[in-house]
Amino acid sequence: MIIGPKLYGLVLAGGKSTRMGKDKGLIAYHGRPQRDHLYDLLDQVCEQTFMGVRGDQVGDLPDGVERIVDKNEFRGPFNGLLSAHKEHPDAAWLVLACDLPLLDLRSLEELVRERDPEAMATTFAQRENPLPEPLCAIWEPRALKASIAYLEAGNGTCPRKFLINNEVKLVFPKNANVLLNANSEEDYKEAMDKLAVK
Repeated sequence: MIIGPKLYGLVLAGGKSTRMGKDKGLIAYHGRPQRDHLYDLLDQVCEQTFMGVRGDQVGDLPDGVERIVDKNEFRGPFNGLLSAHKEHPDAAWLVLACDLPLLDLRSLEELVRERDPEAMATTFAQRENPLPEPLCAIWEPRALKASIAYLEAGNGTCPRKFLINNEVKLVFPKNANVLLNANSEEDYKEAMDKLAVK
């Protein structure tokens, strides 16, 4: 049973992937584009799921994929996250960056189970470096509303800094590897090596 605001899923796939040199959402770690893989995982734990994309990506999405086009009112990941919030302001959002190749259904179920709707967000974190991971997190509606004021006040555009300065629940995933961010060719090779020995 879901306690608190309804939970929607969002894959953030609208980034430029400059460090990787190619669209991270299209890399096939599991035999298909990673953004589609994550979308299907979210669809199993959320009431509704959406792909957050740039306008020029809309035509490339598979049939049946719900999308939210970036409104370009904010910079960085907040662009996609707040575009989704503005379309569905009453929903909490389980948001995933499209560069998490080792994330699996069991870990998402763990995060949803641990959700605290009284906190601003429930987020995964690494035990040895317990900082909130804003792009593998459940953002409650009031956190997103507060983040708009935070951004408009000129406090910077980093979602992690916003969460550090607010009340969040940290969850340490049983499998710490799920938080591996594949942002470069080296990260890609590391992820493929780990997937090969699973």
